[in-house]
Amino acid sequence: MLSHRLPLLITGVAGVAGYNAFHHFHRKYPGQVVGIRPHQTSRLVGPGVVAQDAEDAGGMRSLFDRVGFRSVLNCVGNCALKSCELDPAMAHTVNVESARVLADLIRRHDARLVHLSSDLVFSGTRQGNHVESDAIDPVTVYGKTMAQAEQTFATQTPDAAMLRISLPMGPSFNGHAGAIDWIQSRFRAHRPATLYFDEVRSCTYCGDLNRVFEQFLAIDAAGIFHCGGPMPMTLFKIAQVINRVGDYRPELLKGCPRIDAGPMPPRAGDVSMSSAKLITELGEQPFHPWPLGHDLVPGDHRWHFDRPAGEARSVNEIGRRLYRYPASESLFV
Repeated sequence: MLSHRLPLLITGVAGVAGYNAFHHFHRKYPGQVVGIRPHQTSRLVGPGVVAQDAEDAGGMRSLFDRVGFRSVLNCVGNCALKSCELDPAMAHTVNVESARVLADLIRRHDARLVHLSSDLVFSGTRQGNHVESDAIDPVTVYGKTMAQAEQTFATQTPDAAMLRISLPMGPSFNGHAGAIDWIQSRFRAHRPATLYFDEVRSCTYCGDLNRVFEQFLAIDAAGIFHCGGPMPMTLFKIAQVINRVGDYRPELLKGCPRIDAGPMPPRAGDVSMSSAKLITELGEQPFHPWPLGHDLVPGDHRWHFDRPAGEARSVNEIGRRLYRYPASESLFV
């Protein structure tokens, strides 16, 4: 049980993984969970949410001293690929400097740390199904800074667990961050979205991730673990699913090989991950396939043009089948 490691700090609650995790833990442990978001993200407010930049050493130290956190779920990370390429200093500050600040506080307060990293520490130029012992070779500034953050924690907080996640499938706080909401925002505005035939990710429902986070916060497992869903999908297929389930205009979805995307930002290839080590640690497969149901697995590049009679398609269906696995807890409002 996590009760012996409360209060809990969740950083990076402006991101999809952090946003969904915060609501999960805040509901389950009321009054014992604090989430921090950057000062500039002024629209994200509510009980338990604190405006605090994770790289601000003084502010973070004051927060730790005041609350006395016993555990931390670190979801910090600027994953905007183009922004990171154009401003490497910003990416280093957010993704690496924040890790250095947090590692110091974790040691000072003897707190449990579960850190979220990314599948984009790999280039995807190999055969996918990556295991934890595979050499990392990121092609983006984002991936390189996330790899640096991993090294910081491995050196300074060797008892921490580092979970490499892929695309967390759930709602975003602003309605246009993350894979589902960004793609949906294009279609909703009747604008085209171009996705890649050969960039492969290991999607996971946020509800499944939350349960894994809770287990790792409660146990003492250390080192790197992959959190990849059991059904890798290309970005184009992911967009096909969103397009059809949401009943958006099929011609708005464009596809191409990533080599045609241009040099900015660089695109990874098959960065799918094996979760065998994680499954062994937990004694179970914690991830449902995304998307729910074989009827939502695209068979070809024109699959999303098919609109079978009687098939449920709407924005509400995206919430029901793509944001969450129906057997999990109810989606928060």
